[in-house]
Amino acid sequence: MAKIHYTKPSITDLEISYATDAATNGWGERCYEYITNFENKFCEHLNAKYAIATSSCTGAMHMGLAALGISAGDEIIIGDTNWIASAAAAVHLGAKPVFVDVLEDTWCINPAKIETAITKDTKAIIAVHLYGNLCDMKALLEIGQRYGIPVIEDAAEAIGSEWYGKRAGSMGTFGTFSFHGTKTLTTGEGGMFVTQDEMLYEKVLSLSNHGRARNQKKQFWADMAGFKYKISNIQAAIGCAQIERIDELITRKREVFNCYAEHFCDLPIKMNPEPPNTVNGYWMPTIVVDENIPFDREMLLTAFKENNIDGRVFFWPLSMLPMFEKKLENVTSYKLYKRAVNLPSYFDLKEEEIEKVANVVRSTLHPTAGAI
Repeated sequence: MAKIHYTKPSITDLEISYATDAATNGWGERCYEYITNFENKFCEHLNAKYAIATSSCTGAMHMGLAALGISAGDEIIIGDTNWIASAAAAVHLGAKPVFVDVLEDTWCINPAKIETAITKDTKAIIAVHLYGNLCDMKALLEIGQRYGIPVIEDAAEAIGSEWYGKRAGSMGTFGTFSFHGTKTLTTGEGGMFVTQDEMLYEKVLSLSNHGRARNQKKQFWADMAGFKYKISNIQAAIGCAQIERIDELITRKREVFNCYAEHFCDLPIKMNPEPPNTVNGYWMPTIVVDENIPFDREMLLTAFKENNIDGRVFFWPLSMLPMFEKKLENVTSYKLYKRAVNLPSYFDLKEEEIEKVANVVRSTLHPTAGAI
């Protein structure tokens, strides 16, 4: 059996035809055509008013925070279990990430821990929808409203996830998405800034164009020091095809997850949750082994490698990284990563490949158990 990668994109003739058209004809007056179409189609999917396609989710977050006026001395509250990009944008602006613990079931930021971390310097709360799992947006938005602090959604991993009928990324002051090659919807590299706030949109739009306001009449005149985080027309062409296929891409992610869940129903593990009134886009199926079960993460990853399967570690607590101070009081974050592993998941993953992955997991947890 061929190697089972942890993820790879689904590229069809539609993506190839759009990208070919952009490469052949998308110049001069048409140089932004696919970008504009991609932004409009993404707004329709998300039910958002405004969107700006970017070169990465990190760039979208950087510009969004800058537009809110985040600067040196400010504090940004974020869950400790996360990828570095979510905190890096704040660091680049001179702000301090304040890491709080996460919930045991969703692995997302714990609302109760946020309130104890709020100070006079707190300027934003970043809600990262980890692996497609949803933050408790009702609790977070209530806290934000009560303290007058914007709640930002990092939905890089959560396209397809919904909270009480609202799509992830559409509820906060602004939301950001990733279209990296590993994501459910991909442009190779890329991202999206989305918001319902017209004034914030205009500010980020100017920042995204080197600080040039779109109503500025002077050529090459910058009204502020901005950024260069544009996506290319060719990448956006691929995005246009992907967003046209978004329902089937999300549906397949959910099918892969449910197939894993069936294989693991009798094992002492927990997987990505889907609470009532929510939909999980299941970007990255993940197992967390119960605490009372002996488990060696490295042993499982080695077994994957021996069976030609790509394994992926669960995110480390950010406060473990050398550039930050340790936060050992974040007990859940510090115990989760040792007992968790991400599983392969992509559009073309076959059922027999899922079964092979499941059997390796089973044999690692129960060495004497046979294949199912």
